[in-house]
Amino acid sequence: MTSLDFHWFLPTNGDSRDIVGGGHGTPVGSAGGIRPLTIGYLGQIARSAEQLGFVGALTPTGAWCEDAWLATAMLTEVTERLKFLVAFRPGLISPTLAAQMASTFQRLSGNRLLLNVVTGGESSEQRGYGDFLDKDARYARTDEFLGIIKALWRGETVDHVGEHLRVEGARLSRLPDPAPEIYFGGSSAAAGPVAARHTDVYLTWGEPPAQVAEKIAWIRGLNPALRFGIRLHVIARDTAEAAWAEADRLLQGVSPADIEAVQAGLRRSESEGQRRMLDL
Repeated sequence: MTSLDFHWFLPTNGDSRDIVGGGHGTPVGSAGGIRPLTIGYLGQIARSAEQLGFVGALTPTGAWCEDAWLATAMLTEVTERLKFLVAFRPGLISPTLAAQMASTFQRLSGNRLLLNVVTGGESSEQRGYGDFLDKDARYARTDEFLGIIKALWRGETVDHVGEHLRVEGARLSRLPDPAPEIYFGGSSAAAGPVAARHTDVYLTWGEPPAQVAEKIAWIRGLNPALRFGIRLHVIARDTAEAAWAEADRLLQGVSPADIEAVQAGLRRSESEGQRRMLDL
């Protein structure tokens, strides 16, 4: 029987009892009010998730939220067992530095780091970080990036001259033991081979079962050893009627003009996963 691990989510862009915008072309505050973010509030969420038995907590990345590395590093001091699924974008820092940061985090947190590789589906946001590659080139760079990182974690001295990255004599003085697991999401054709070569867990957004099955079959055909994860937003109440009533309340808090503005922003996204969401 296959076991299931459950993770929570850290709202490092702010929180609300209403719908919160942010990410994939939508600005924070585009829907609903925002509860100001504090490390005390994030700590409360992280400790609650830990006490309730969640394995880890996903943290987003992007210009619309707080930095995932720094926020989760602070939260290791107020938790004991909870792992942190830190989202980061290859190419914005050197692979050697990323390998060193991950090694330090893993060692000093007591092996509580998981890495969520986000290649980046929004060229406009990537350009704000100084990255001017197109989407397919970003996946090619991610391929090189993860190859370098995993070689460094194995204790190798790395010399690499690629199309996008170059390192010479790269080596870590202290290795993570064990190396952090790598989680990876991407629905485009360029994403599959990269996931198959380098990652431990392939992630998908919540889609109808038939579409999820199709995507899993695609990735499993590239690497049968990969595990899979799915991200879902859940409304939990005592009854189905109460849950649907809460869903209706959330929708009533967003005007038709706001919905159209957010949808227009999402349609500009280069993310294949986001396109699949819009098609639904």
